Amino acid sequence: MCGIVGYTGTREAYPIIIKGLKRLEYRGYDSTGVALLNGKLNVYKKKGKVADLEEAVLGKNLHAHTGIGHTRWATHGEPSDRNAHPHQSAGGKIAMIHNGIIENYLQLKQDLSNKGYTFQSDTDTEVLLNFIEEIKKNNQCNLEEAVRIALKRVTGAYVILLLDEDDPGTIIAARKGSPLVIGIGKGEHFLGSDASPMLEYTKEVVYVNDYELAIVKPDELILKNLGNERVTPYIQKLDIELAAIEKGGYEHFMLKEIHEQPQTIYDCLRGRLDAMEGTITMSGIQQYAEQIVNANRIVMIACGTSWHAGLVAEYIFEELCRINVEVEYASEFRYRNPVVHKGDVIIAISQSGETADTLVAIEKAKEKGAIILGVVNVVGSSIARTSHGGAYTHAGPEIGVASTKAFTAQLAVLTMIALKIGYIKGTIEEERYRYLLKELQEIPEKVAWTLNHSDNIKALAEKYKDAHDFLYLGRGYNFPVALEGALKLKEISYIHAEGYPAAEMKHGPIALVDDKLPVVFVATKDAYHEKVVSNMQEIKARKGKVIAVITEGDESTKAICDDVMLVPEADEILAPMLSVVPLQLLAYYIGIARGCDVDKPRNLAKSVTVE
Repeated sequence: MCGIVGYTGTREAYPIIIKGLKRLEYRGYDSTGVALLNGKLNVYKKKGKVADLEEAVLGKNLHAHTGIGHTRWATHGEPSDRNAHPHQSAGGKIAMIHNGIIENYLQLKQDLSNKGYTFQSDTDTEVLLNFIEEIKKNNQCNLEEAVRIALKRVTGAYVILLLDEDDPGTIIAARKGSPLVIGIGKGEHFLGSDASPMLEYTKEVVYVNDYELAIVKPDELILKNLGNERVTPYIQKLDIELAAIEKGGYEHFMLKEIHEQPQTIYDCLRGRLDAMEGTITMSGIQQYAEQIVNANRIVMIACGTSWHAGLVAEYIFEELCRINVEVEYASEFRYRNPVVHKGDVIIAISQSGETADTLVAIEKAKEKGAIILGVVNVVGSSIARTSHGGAYTHAGPEIGVASTKAFTAQLAVLTMIALKIGYIKGTIEEERYRYLLKELQEIPEKVAWTLNHSDNIKALAEKYKDAHDFLYLGRGYNFPVALEGALKLKEISYIHAEGYPAAEMKHGPIALVDDKLPVVFVATKDAYHEKVVSNMQEIKARKGKVIAVITEGDESTKAICDDVMLVPEADEILAPMLSVVPLQLLAYYIGIARGCDVDKPRNLAKSVTVE
């Protein structure tokens, strides 16, 4: 949630911070602010988006070579100017921004109130800041030491950046549970929730670990643990290009990312899949192949769209590997007392690699002796570093809040893992294995075909944009696609939508059907196709509007639908990577038709780093 940016060096800080906040605005956009230190702290903040802040600071003193900035997704306190970050301490000399939640802030607040502190906001952040200031004052120590002492008494998740008038040019930063990247330049340093704010300035970054504290000066970066022991920074090279985080001529990032899928799936397969040779090369899986083959079960842990990818993968793994698979919501798994045995394989699926619930869930499973494999997009992310092995999806930065290309890339990776393990285990016949490799290799081209034959979807959006509800139905491999299609519509257009297994329709949802309800079927040719067509007839008999994703050339199914969206023929195991694409476009165009901000849907943030 929340995006944070910091800079210290020789350049003007404000332009760098504002540009960085715009790139991180997908992480939260209900309020924003900056603190600039030039002998004296100047703090400017505003409810709304970064553009609102830019307008509000016209004519203000923005000159500084050190500063921090924040774009907020509210947890404590409603969106407002007073609750926006940065916050200033009661003494006025320290400013702080925060991504996370301080769980014991009420106790801290009461203790501070008893000492005469008053608060200008409703946030947990201001409480932590004044707690740090109180420690600094009572212990007559510097800010670094005060932060270290305070964080030993804090419960929760955080990344914090602080400026102190008494120590100009220095940013103090610390993290636990939320991401922090530090970019290293010549005589300057950049800080961010991810690497996007610093891409044009440096390719060298340090990913700060949990319970580490950074003292960042223009010409020096010191990392320490909370025990005040120095830690050697591990410098990594970024392989992201600036063009990857720009719109590239598209009106919205979401549309760009939908249209990138032929390339992102190809990039995911490239160097791994060789259909001609009949090989799949995945070193992060190969080293644990024996444990996966001999595992009694695989547990997939994820949230949101990644959970839907796990549901598709459940079908694929059980079909190809004959291993029992369970798919868990990370938020539920972490709070149950799940039965995890030594040798169980846990696959954590996350676009950002920072999803708080997923991260805590795999840490708990790891403690019990499970093998942890990560399927993530962001290189160097927390889940990637916590996992024993796994595979990156190589989808590139996903800026649109509603996940699109990450989903198909996750499916591509998970399918390759299943094929590799099934082949090693001997649960896939050679002919079937070779056929699926060839089919998987052709998926990028088939996704491109789907996009090139989607011209009618914009008109469908106009036709159905005023519907109050949608029902999405599918069977087998396409049931999770129905769930994903419904989620996309909810996220982007704010229309209520539900996904169900088509066979469950008669067990309740059919009561909703009338002549105003659009029902979207994911009805590509597969083993369940005839039964899905029967479900369509049941909807038609009750005057429901039938919209279907169908296989090209399926004229008989087309004849009973009100509207169709086409995909090319593919094996049912791989069909979800195609059938989801028209549903992404349908959600996008309905959102546009309803005047919604599709890249920044209300109440949502891209990376859920708090509970």
